[in-house]
Amino acid sequence: MPSSLPKNFYKEKRGVFVSIHEFSKLRGCIGTIKPFQLNIADEIVNNAISACSQDPRFEPIAKEELPYLDITVDVLSPFEKISSKEELDPKKYGVIVIKDSREGLLLPDLKGIDTVDEQIKVAKRKARIALEEEVELYRFETMRHL
Repeated sequence: MPSSLPKNFYKEKRGVFVSIHEFSKLRGCIGTIKPFQLNIADEIVNNAISACSQDPRFEPIAKEELPYLDITVDVLSPFEKISSKEELDPKKYGVIVIKDSREGLLLPDLKGIDTVDEQIKVAKRKARIALEEEVELYRFETMRHL
């Protein structure tokens, strides 16, 4: 474990997303909405391993690719239930949509997601929730580490 991590990373528990890009194209992304590990540092390590080897959308990352990868870590703030989409801003807040047992999450400040409606649409699609279905909305912020 690197010694340069903030001290709270060894004490606090949070959800974490690790995104891996190769030549600006997504190569892997795995995250946890709620923490499963002992602390943020362990959550990052676990999700980084999963992002490079277990994202079902991609083949595992090969050793030869390592010099070309950019890695982003998003540490999630606690979620806040909101009553309407007017309380969202896709540049500042991520969104969680919930319908019954289906949940979809979209991180904030993603390239190509410029409106609240786009943000909710993508989160619903990830959760396999129809666009016309009503959902519970939650927002959160992230601390993004490059």
